[in-house]
Amino acid sequence: MRVVRVEGFEDWRREARALLAAEVRPEQVSFQPSEASQDSLFEEDGPSAAMGETQTARITVPRGFLDLAETVALHREERRWDLLYRVLWRVNHSERHLLAVDVDEDVRELLLMEKAVRRDIHKMHAFVRFRKVADEEGERYVAWHRPDHRIVFAVGPWFARRFGAMRWSILTPDGSVHWDTRELTHGPPVTQSEAPQGDDMEELWRSYYASIFNPARVKVKAMKAEMPVRHWATLPEADIIPQLLQQASQREVQMRETQKTSAAPFVPGDHRLEVLAPAVQRCQGCELYQFATQAVFGEGARQALVMFVGEQPGDVEDVKGRPFVGPAGKVLDEALAEAGIDRREVYVTNAVKHFKFEERGKRRIHKTPRGVEVAACKPWLEAEMDAVQPKLIVALGATAAVSLMGRDFRITRDRGVFFPHPRAEALLATVHPSYLLRLPDPQQKAEEYVKFVEDLRLVAERVRELGVAR
Repeated sequence: MRVVRVEGFEDWRREARALLAAEVRPEQVSFQPSEASQDSLFEEDGPSAAMGETQTARITVPRGFLDLAETVALHREERRWDLLYRVLWRVNHSERHLLAVDVDEDVRELLLMEKAVRRDIHKMHAFVRFRKVADEEGERYVAWHRPDHRIVFAVGPWFARRFGAMRWSILTPDGSVHWDTRELTHGPPVTQSEAPQGDDMEELWRSYYASIFNPARVKVKAMKAEMPVRHWATLPEADIIPQLLQQASQREVQMRETQKTSAAPFVPGDHRLEVLAPAVQRCQGCELYQFATQAVFGEGARQALVMFVGEQPGDVEDVKGRPFVGPAGKVLDEALAEAGIDRREVYVTNAVKHFKFEERGKRRIHKTPRGVEVAACKPWLEAEMDAVQPKLIVALGATAAVSLMGRDFRITRDRGVFFPHPRAEALLATVHPSYLLRLPDPQQKAEEYVKFVEDLRLVAERVRELGVAR
């Protein structure tokens, strides 16, 4: 067993190049990790990135591996280097499309690590609390935070953009970042006892938290998942949570009388897809944004004749940030191909942009969105329809059908029939492909799949009837 000691990410990159060039198999090497660096793994070159400029054999890495590897490198798990090298080896030895196989054990583990790091970054964005101090140059804002992973240097640029006009420092046990309104610099680790303690800003944080506290969602388990107890020591607002919980019932009644839930304030007036797609990540129109990894916007042809609307992203979509790329998406792709519809020529999206789920052990199980959540997200769907201007709309499942046609619409009664729609020439509803996956009887599953394909063939025929080239 060859032991390779690395001092950071750049060292691992260099060693991985040499090992690949020497045809050293993953089981023949063990990386001894140290602190991760934020350096890039490989240089991008078109659709792939070239490794080993001085090597005789050209080694290429798919673009998707670049983003995944740089995020996973921030994880605190010591096995990350070995796992990354194993996947890198497989990608370069006949498994070029390995990253698309999300049921593969190695790929799944990398995706879980990536998800954990992204969630930790989200938590750091949310839970850093600055305290005002004075130094020889005047006011400086200082925060101490304990992230789960080695993300402090990676998030520094985000805070520089967000708080560019003020001088600040963020201190962590892994290192520190400092901003002087012009330059971002790195510093050594700092313990919590060395960080500034308390100032007048703490009362501002308490007032702010009390104003946004939502008594209608008072679920202690969910609250601790969103605001982990380990961060409470650095959160001034944490000491008023018991009081807010005691007042929750009364405040809930008051809130329900006055609050309206809608994504409308977050939807840009410019309905071009390139404007809408990044904007959806800032949406807080309903509570689902707090628990999902990210919003999942639609994708496909910009002027597609057909728009497919599903219910919401699933677990895989939530991680990857793309619609219909999980198991249900594979069923949809197969059915579209059988019906003679090229997915590249259509637009696919969901009625709800954030994944709603419940945790069962380590698994996240799909949970049907409530009517208020579907209604809250409808402005995004309407903006997408305005941008794409489809000729036909296909509602996949009951949630999408109700969002598009109203509560009286029934899939069991109205499936496979074209209806007029104000946003298109016609709308057809059918089942969601996930329905087929849930059927336990193989024969029934096969029969329902045939019906599903028949519905899609109706769509293909209607496009031809419109006399418009697809």
